[in-house]
Amino acid sequence: MPAGTQNTTIPGCGFHHISIQTADIDRSIRFYRDVLGMQLRLEFMIGERRFALLNMGDGSYIELQVARGAVPDPAAGSPLAHFALAASDVRAAIEKVRAAGYPITVEPKEAQLGSLSASVAFFTGPNGESVELFQEI
Repeated sequence: MPAGTQNTTIPGCGFHHISIQTADIDRSIRFYRDVLGMQLRLEFMIGERRFALLNMGDGSYIELQVARGAVPDPAAGSPLAHFALAASDVRAAIEKVRAAGYPITVEPKEAQLGSLSASVAFFTGPNGESVELFQEI
């Protein structure tokens, strides 16, 4: 989609956040803040559950939430296969993840997606989430 394309059906539409259940929110905050460089914007409680919003750098967020019962509920279900984070250098970014000890599931590689060329890599985050790093080339 060309830069600057606007959604005329839902004005102001854009990506706000993705929410991840976690059994250890402090560990997850450290990963997304210290390894991936996101800024902790706010922490809050809903009832007895703790939440955190981390700015990815473009005004969109990763929301972390303590799972009900303190264990992520696979029965909550999700069709989400993975989420992708934009990177200007996939190889450098994946090395930060590797240095922090997280499993790399797909090493950096070039991908031709129709007319779009990209460099991609995948890793597993602290809650078992599959994360793709994506760089248009």
